[in-house]
Amino acid sequence: MTATVGQGALNRALLARQLLLERAVMPVGDVVEHLVGHQAQSPPDPYVGLWSRLDGFDPQRLAGMLEDRLVVRAALMRATIHLVTARDALTLRPLLAPVLERTLSTGSPFGRRLRDVDLDEVIAFGRAMLDDGPHTRAELVAGFTERWPDADTDAMGYAVQYLVPLVQVPPRGVWGKSGRATWAPLEAWLEAPLDGRPPIDDLVRRYLGAFGPATVMDMQSWSGLTRLKEVFERLRPQLRVDRNEAGRELFDLPHAPRPDADTPAPPRFLPEYDNVLLGHADRTRIVSDDDRRRLMAEAGMRSVRTFLLDGRGAGTWTIERSGDGAHMTIAPWARVPRKDRTDLTDEARALVAWWFPEAAHIDVRFG
Repeated sequence: MTATVGQGALNRALLARQLLLERAVMPVGDVVEHLVGHQAQSPPDPYVGLWSRLDGFDPQRLAGMLEDRLVVRAALMRATIHLVTARDALTLRPLLAPVLERTLSTGSPFGRRLRDVDLDEVIAFGRAMLDDGPHTRAELVAGFTERWPDADTDAMGYAVQYLVPLVQVPPRGVWGKSGRATWAPLEAWLEAPLDGRPPIDDLVRRYLGAFGPATVMDMQSWSGLTRLKEVFERLRPQLRVDRNEAGRELFDLPHAPRPDADTPAPPRFLPEYDNVLLGHADRTRIVSDDDRRRLMAEAGMRSVRTFLLDGRGAGTWTIERSGDGAHMTIAPWARVPRKDRTDLTDEARALVAWWFPEAAHIDVRFG
């Protein structure tokens, strides 16, 4: 008999699996794999996300893993940049190839601009350039322009990024360093082949372990993959099946954590992009529709980072260095009770001190 799972229970289940109810003591690589990667469009994002999830997180640990090629930055879920372990990169990239191909052909203007081009020739030429060493997209475009001076070489550069398995190489994404987005072939960078038969069933289970309980549409929204219903049906005998308050089926791992809906949830600061906010088609378990629209409007104007109060999106924050100090500005979407304001300020000060350990003084402001 199926049970109805309310929004409060869905919220706490998500927070528990995302390690946002209580900071974990785990190796960094294990956390990255547990989360099935970490959104990394903005280089600091994975560091902030891991600071909010790991006890005593040292950013240099993750930076060293990038430089040692134990983790990589690559276009994966939803064709966006994610930080994943090397092992996951080799497995996930073949599974998500259809997502990147579809994004190029129908989800961007570039595919339409390449309809009269021999794409196989373009990709072969791009691969040959990358085999000589890492290149920025601008360098790829320059090479295409020399070969095809009258063609849409900008679109060709994007085609290579979407269709060739690539990684962004350091110093891009390394804490305390900066660098342009520079690309190298995934297999060459890791000196290992792509998984020839990646298991989609395993990806479904891992998604549920990090984001469940969830609908089929939730996983499709998170990954960009389509037609996953048959996979869930095949796995149905191994899964727990309940329903949400709208009556839609929720799939889950049988023994995954499900804290009570009234379990205390501490304030947490999230990076500009965090999959806890992007992991479902229906995101009301973590942020209301009105607040999500507000967040999207703000994101259209500037970089936006969010924070959670009582487990739900409650506003945005910015952080910056000022003279010999540093400060954070917190912009709630609604009035914050005094107790929550104190806890939020304490968490903010801890984050600023971690981000800018050399700051002589720290200021937290409410905007």
